[in-house]
Amino acid sequence: MINYYDVRSIFFEPFERQGQPLMQVYSADLLAPAAQYVSQLGDRNNPQGLKSARRRLENYDVPDAVIAQIERTREVPATLAWPSPRTGIVLERTAVDGMKASAGESLFRLADTSVVWVLADIAESDLPMVTVGQPATVRPRGSAQTFTGQVALIYPSINRETRTARLRIELPNPDGALLPDMYAQVEIATGSAKSVVTVADTALIDSGDRQVVLLDKGEGRFEPRAVKPGRRGGGYVEIAEGLAEGDRVVVGANFLIDAESNLKAALQGLTPGGAGQ
Repeated sequence: MINYYDVRSIFFEPFERQGQPLMQVYSADLLAPAAQYVSQLGDRNNPQGLKSARRRLENYDVPDAVIAQIERTREVPATLAWPSPRTGIVLERTAVDGMKASAGESLFRLADTSVVWVLADIAESDLPMVTVGQPATVRPRGSAQTFTGQVALIYPSINRETRTARLRIELPNPDGALLPDMYAQVEIATGSAKSVVTVADTALIDSGDRQVVLLDKGEGRFEPRAVKPGRRGGGYVEIAEGLAEGDRVVVGANFLIDAESNLKAALQGLTPGGAGQ
């Protein structure tokens, strides 16, 4: 285990490519294994010793490029040019010239943003309509640009305070327009190509234990019809049972019937022979 590094210099750019130097460091803990590796390079009769010496450097996470430099020069470097492990944007840098970095200390935080994750929270009641692989449209807050991806993961838990589930949506981001910690609106295509019967939200009378719509029979006559609602969205509700295509329903003033007692009285007046026609 390396106890510490001395950061001798920083080669910092906001965008780093894999293998590009991040910093120049010195570590006394690396001098002995590096010297042993150099000595083993000159001993052709002990391949196992060479392999063991290289393994010691690898166990210290010495980059392959640095080991290759030792093999080429046959010298123990005074400092190591530590390369970037991946291509990406430098999200955080705590390393400064001349600092001493302890084992396990984070000096750089890099991220490949060519593909980003969008974490979206949806209502618990909407969870049955969402499946992995469904297309999703993402619009960053304050932007008219939209991005298309798909649901990659549905997390297997529910937030007990908000009663929401979390989804992970993967989006290609080749031009870097999507940035970490952005807020966005997400639309998930949960429907299908199959046609369904829908009515306006205002047409549905919900008494608490049943749902009813009022059919317009013409000439001022109305008929109550019990229905089974389905999915909702965009101001409409799917009617899974109880209505057929072409049925005309009342969509206004239904808010006046807001309790089961009022509903019973109203429906009695709308039945044949009732007072209200």
